[in-house]
Amino acid sequence: MTPTSRDSFLRRVLLLDAATSGLSAIALLAGAEALAPILGLPKSLLLGAGAVFVPFTALVLWVATREVLPRAGAWIVIGLNALWVADSVLLLFTDWVAPAALGVAFVLAQAFAVAVLAELEFVGLRRMAG
Repeated sequence: MTPTSRDSFLRRVLLLDAATSGLSAIALLAGAEALAPILGLPKSLLLGAGAVFVPFTALVLWVATREVLPRAGAWIVIGLNALWVADSVLLLFTDWVAPAALGVAFVLAQAFAVAVLAELEFVGLRRMAG
């Protein structure tokens, strides 16, 4: 992998996304039992979210480490991140879960963090084009 000055920002953001997604997968898969009662979220939801992070992390890592950074791959990552944010917020407006206050804060905080990553990835794509 030989990053160019035009794609180095996007690569760094994608690698950060992969790292945080991988850590989230580990935390949710290993800690769902302990986190569920604290957050007021179902253990199955936390396990499912952790499981979703595994292939997503692999995808983001794959995109970030290509010699020529695939723009379509970066767009897919951005789209999946945007979908995650929308689904996270939507979850709080349904009757599917009844999270504790800490659970609401957790869902909103991770949605915000993912939104920031998606925005930074978009900025990186624009820098590549410029």
